Amino acid sequence: MRRFSLFRGFAGACCVVVMGVAVLADVGDSPLVRAIRRKDAEAVRALLKQRANPNTPQADGSTPLHWAAHVNDLTIAALLIRGGARANAANDNGFTPLHLACTNRSPSIVERLLTAGADANAASLNGETVLMTCARAGDAKAVKALLVHGARVNDKEKAHDQTALMWAAAQSHPEVVQVLTETGADVRARSRSYAQTVVGEETQRAGREELNYTVVRGGSTPLLFTSRVGDVESARVLLKAGADPNDSLPDGTSALVLAAHSGRGGVGELLLEHGADPDAFGTGYTALHAAVLKSDVKLVKALLAHRAKPNVRMIKGTPMRRDTTDFNLPFTLIGSTPYLLAARFLEPEIMRALAAGGADVHETMPNGATALMLAAGMGSSPTDDRRGIATIDFGKVEPESEVLEGVKAAAELGDDPNAVNQAGDTALHAAAVLGHNSVVQFLVDHGAQLNVKNKRGQTPLTALLNSGRGRGAVSAGADLTGIDTPRPSPFPETAALLRKLGASEQ
Repeated sequence: MRRFSLFRGFAGACCVVVMGVAVLADVGDSPLVRAIRRKDAEAVRALLKQRANPNTPQADGSTPLHWAAHVNDLTIAALLIRGGARANAANDNGFTPLHLACTNRSPSIVERLLTAGADANAASLNGETVLMTCARAGDAKAVKALLVHGARVNDKEKAHDQTALMWAAAQSHPEVVQVLTETGADVRARSRSYAQTVVGEETQRAGREELNYTVVRGGSTPLLFTSRVGDVESARVLLKAGADPNDSLPDGTSALVLAAHSGRGGVGELLLEHGADPDAFGTGYTALHAAVLKSDVKLVKALLAHRAKPNVRMIKGTPMRRDTTDFNLPFTLIGSTPYLLAARFLEPEIMRALAAGGADVHETMPNGATALMLAAGMGSSPTDDRRGIATIDFGKVEPESEVLEGVKAAAELGDDPNAVNQAGDTALHAAAVLGHNSVVQFLVDHGAQLNVKNKRGQTPLTALLNSGRGRGAVSAGADLTGIDTPRPSPFPETAALLRKLGASEQ
């Protein structure tokens, strides 16, 4: 539902949207409506004495009383009511003056309309009650007035089965949440669940409909709405009223994971205090994984304090992205522990917190990549922004200072600088190919072997030199033999540094 709004139309006319219905105003307005729009109470009084009809509807069914509620003028509303205006008049979409008064957060007009006989349970054609409108707008006094006049607190609208409490929670109105829960609002009610097919542009271009997939949407409780938006005070009220701290969406996402996933650490901490399971794994990753992805050090520490298991591996990807470039994120993180995620995304403070909380710093990715390799940039390129696509492109990826801090943390916590992954690559291979000179120097200073060869026979230096061959990105596992005309190294300073340190080109 769109709220009542105004915008300029053609030729000076004003196009009015009254609860979703647009009509031309000004030129075709009655004198009474024009006076109301000017908020000219004396003119309204005079017109009513001249027998102006206060119930004459406009093209969309809106009456002068709708306009009085819209312009938020209690005096004019009272004049119209005394002049015979019907408090329950509805426009073509079923919205009454009460809806508009609620949208305006105007408890005085809400009270006046109710006193005049307005229906506290009036609903639009889509089932939106005035209580829902008031709850969403966030005026606790207006909500109380409706409840006193018999508004049904647990009615649901027709499209998604959402209640007034859900709307108040989703809009972060804790005072309204308090009023509603005190008058019997169902804190465990759920919105309607429905299946949605996800269709990608690439799928459509390729004609590969089998790659489409179906997800379940909806199914939220008030607490889940609050967990998503991060309203700690509303969450506190809901939990006190009996909400389940382990609520979950139909796909298994717990309230705690949802809060962490949404970057709402305050709600996450509150849920933990009320007994939420820190290891809930219904979606294939835990709140600890999500907190790492959101760089939420405080929530990571809170989870560990509540005995979250620090070595759980992701078995499914999260749709969350760190930025708009990490399209392969859900796939490249499979098998990550929280510690490996922290290393990949250069979160040294989180790495140290996880290590202190019992994380196994020697765990590796399924391909054998260590935390040190991930921090050094293994699997990164400027086109994927460290998100794990196995390509090496020309140019640096992250600020080198951040890479160095991540590498230092991994080394400090005990990672072997000479460990190799399944392809035989070391952290030095990654740092060299990405041109991170300070990281190269650090690794060598801490015992990294300069001339170790991977399974393609490349040392860090020859891997760097070969990265200049061919066109575009070079796969980390590509056979580079037979490629014509080597190009210059993309990082000549790094090549010079490696030679100075004693690297061989053989």
